[in-house]
Amino acid sequence: MIRAIIADDEPLAREGIRLLLRDDPDVDVVGEAADGGRAAALIGETRPELVFLDVQMPVMDGFAALDAVVAEWLPVVVFVTAYDRYAIKAFEVHAIDYLLKPFTRERFHHALARAKEQLAARGSHDARRKLLELLAERLDAEVQARRFVARAGDGYTLVKPSEIVSVQAQGNYVKVIAGSGSHMMRMTMAEVEKRLDPRRFARIHRSAMVNIDCVREITPAWRGDFEVLLTDGQRIRMSRHFRDRLLR
Repeated sequence: MIRAIIADDEPLAREGIRLLLRDDPDVDVVGEAADGGRAAALIGETRPELVFLDVQMPVMDGFAALDAVVAEWLPVVVFVTAYDRYAIKAFEVHAIDYLLKPFTRERFHHALARAKEQLAARGSHDARRKLLELLAERLDAEVQARRFVARAGDGYTLVKPSEIVSVQAQGNYVKVIAGSGSHMMRMTMAEVEKRLDPRRFARIHRSAMVNIDCVREITPAWRGDFEVLLTDGQRIRMSRHFRDRLLR
């Protein structure tokens, strides 16, 4: 028997998966969880071979729940999610199966069949590697800053990443232009880039980054470089080597 857990914060979603598994003689549902914390605890307690895991759950999301138990137990996982383009992109990049709500009976059984194939291959080294790579990627994303702290006289100013228009290197500091004004921070460009969401910020020069949503125009400049006009009127040189990255 394949021991399975269903983790989803929606009772109807859990019931739907339970009913789809009811007639499968190979699967025994040994527990259900309504939040990520309980899901992690249940995986640790029962050590199931298969988990249907909702991505968006209270307490901790599905990725965090897996990360909490991965050192001790890593089941075969079928992720379940409402539309989340970032999660879906991650699944597709790592070739990991998922169910997009609402899913059909046929799509569910296709995902279940693939999970059984992985289990028949004793967990499949390749499948485990893909899942571990996905968890590592999500963990790296969590180091992104929620706030930047800038010195302001005798105190400090907290700057949200969403407020930032541009970041430019100035010696041992970076100059951060945001809606709240200009701020000097003792950081390197590499440190700032690591802490900003790459889906929203792009390096356009070795000494400059911009908020993609704030780009108004890109125009040719001299020697193959370009000039980027931002919504606040800033004009920043863009090296031709970074052009393709920004356009993507």
